[in-house]
Amino acid sequence: MSQTAPPPFTELLARCTTSAVHLETRDVYAVDEEDQDFKAWRAGELASANDPTSWWRHFHDAIGAAVDRGVTVQRARVVSTPATEYIRFEHACTPRNLAAGEDVRWLPRDQAVGLLLPAHDFWLFDGRLIRWHHFAGDGTHLYDVLDDRADVAEQSAAAFRAVWNRAVPHQEFTIT
Repeated sequence: MSQTAPPPFTELLARCTTSAVHLETRDVYAVDEEDQDFKAWRAGELASANDPTSWWRHFHDAIGAAVDRGVTVQRARVVSTPATEYIRFEHACTPRNLAAGEDVRWLPRDQAVGLLLPAHDFWLFDGRLIRWHHFAGDGTHLYDVLDDRADVAEQSAAAFRAVWNRAVPHQEFTIT
């Protein structure tokens, strides 16, 4: 496991050849680059997913390029119900992820009982390289760590698959 700062997400995704999966398990994220959209959503002014010029960012370019290369990009979210304000916002923004080429599913936390889930959110690239995300209790992102241990990658892949197999596709998931 590397304690040095990992390369940017977009660089790791650019190296991907088969799959990139993302497991999210928090109910609150305090991510600076989302502040403007969060405020717009609260005010009922979130730009429509049908107008990508208003929201498309470098992240979406990277996802789209990976999908165009044949990389499968999946995101699974384990969420509490009723949902937090942040999760309701995230659900409203998910059509952007879909437009970029991601496949997104949602799993209510009470339906995750019996699953063994890691303590941190992660991206798993090609089933072998993990980028662990470390957050403070209030959702503030602290740092990321790369982990290339094969056994941990296998466990993380199994946890993601378990969530994915129970989760509901975004288009069928209603926020409560």
